[in-house]
Amino acid sequence: MGENRGAAARDMSSQRWFHPAISGLDAEQLLLTRGVCGSFLVRPSSSNRGDFTLSVRQNDEVRHIKIQNTGDYYDLYGGEKFATLAELVQYYTDNQGQLRERNRQIIELKFPLNCADPASERWFHGHVSGKDAERLLCERGRAGSFLVRKSHSKPGDYVLSVRTGEDRQENSEPKPKITHMMIRYLDGKYDLGVEQKFDSLPDLVEHFRKNPVVETSGTVIHLKQPLNATRISVASIEHRIRELSKTPVNADKQKQGFWEEFETIQHQECKLLYSRKEGQRLENKAKNRYRNILPFDHSRVVLKDVDATEPGSDYINANIVTVEKLDGWAPGVPPKHYIATQGCLPTTVSDFWRMVHQENSRVIVMATKELERGKNKCAHYWPNVGITQTHGRLSVTNLEESQAFDYVVRELELRHDDEPGSEAKVWQYQYQAWPDHGVPAEPGGLLGFLEEVKKREESIPEAGPMIVHCSTGIGRTGTVIIIDILLELIRHKGLECEIDIPKSIQLVRSQRSGMVQTEAQYKFVYRALLHYVETLQKRLHEEQKSKMKGREYTNIKYSVEVARGEAICPNTPAPCEGAES
Repeated sequence: MGENRGAAARDMSSQRWFHPAISGLDAEQLLLTRGVCGSFLVRPSSSNRGDFTLSVRQNDEVRHIKIQNTGDYYDLYGGEKFATLAELVQYYTDNQGQLRERNRQIIELKFPLNCADPASERWFHGHVSGKDAERLLCERGRAGSFLVRKSHSKPGDYVLSVRTGEDRQENSEPKPKITHMMIRYLDGKYDLGVEQKFDSLPDLVEHFRKNPVVETSGTVIHLKQPLNATRISVASIEHRIRELSKTPVNADKQKQGFWEEFETIQHQECKLLYSRKEGQRLENKAKNRYRNILPFDHSRVVLKDVDATEPGSDYINANIVTVEKLDGWAPGVPPKHYIATQGCLPTTVSDFWRMVHQENSRVIVMATKELERGKNKCAHYWPNVGITQTHGRLSVTNLEESQAFDYVVRELELRHDDEPGSEAKVWQYQYQAWPDHGVPAEPGGLLGFLEEVKKREESIPEAGPMIVHCSTGIGRTGTVIIIDILLELIRHKGLECEIDIPKSIQLVRSQRSGMVQTEAQYKFVYRALLHYVETLQKRLHEEQKSKMKGREYTNIKYSVEVARGEAICPNTPAPCEGAES
């Protein structure tokens, strides 16, 4: 039995929802300040050595459910039995409704609240598989590139994966050789199978960067340059920004961090050279604000109800952007759709309003002024207050305008003359504090602006995609869309969700070329998310502090026989555990 329990601890150390050294009180604090409803973690039981506790947030309370480890199996003191703790957690995560309160109310296990990784350095890739590590090193690395990942075959240990300078033969073709070396973690120390033991993974990696590794075959492995991960936990974004902001150690590598990460995205553009033939047609050239900034054909907005005899009548320089394929956009997170487009030209205003009507868009975000540095950036495509403009069979009336600190809100009415009862309210939000050839000095203003836009969107559930435009429809437009996408993910999955900013930008760029144009805009995405996270953490902390003021935890050190807070599996009692101090 002792061996089984020891193996159990090793099995759990590979699961990020397992927190090996926290109390029940700490668990409550974590779940209430960093989690959302459905967030959960697992921790060792401090009252029953060898057993565990599943702590789950239900609205504004935390339930603590005992997990029994008999030495032969795991269960919730009855009901289904499992060989490993990971299988138990996976079962109740996949089968919502199987875990219930005494009153039959369902306890939902949705979002794991992750434990901190053993290293915050960018070369640590967490749960990436050996196969994916090889793919990354072959695609993005060179001789001496390396990364560290968690071992899948030996949970609790780690693997150092390195691209050597040699090739191997695969299907008669040379392929880069990748070697994988097991890093053991035992008694709080890390080692690579040699005598030296290290207190941390960074210490181990730093040592072997200076002292080459010699394999048993005699091959010398040099760790030259780390292959950096881009996927991060939202809660750790401040640390990632510090890492990206570090001054390069080598004088010949002055551009690292943000620049290096952004340049990697830029180099991926060659893989996104999709057809843009419609925008290149002679009849459509004059409809493009800039000659070479054109919509991809596969995702462009195609205008309908047009004169089929007029060449190019279905064309507008705009693309539909969807995010369902983004990592983390799982069931339960509402779909998001955008239209990214250029600022109107005087000759394309009618086409713009046809698009608004056709797509049932009710919110327009304008991230530019009409004139900047003496240059026209966008035509005045809306009427003044109290005025109605006609565009073919469409009429647009400006009902009201209101000025906030750094933006203007216009309430417009769009009507199709041939469709009785077709009147629809359209709100245009013009953000005026974004400088041309730069970014806002601080992100708080834009975040407040996007919060107001979100409230408006939520008030119109039947609305089509939000339209976002600046002048070109790629730089500021892409930055706004990326920030809005990632904020939506964080709102629904909590501060413990993982995001990949470069990969998110690549997804959006696959639907409209060049979205997020500059390194400054790229940095601003990080800064905006950090500002949001810090603000949310502070608010959650204050809310929890206010709730806890003047009272004790009501479920600390209470008897498991107490009915309050108990949970059950279907037909089988499973006592809850108090929040152990």
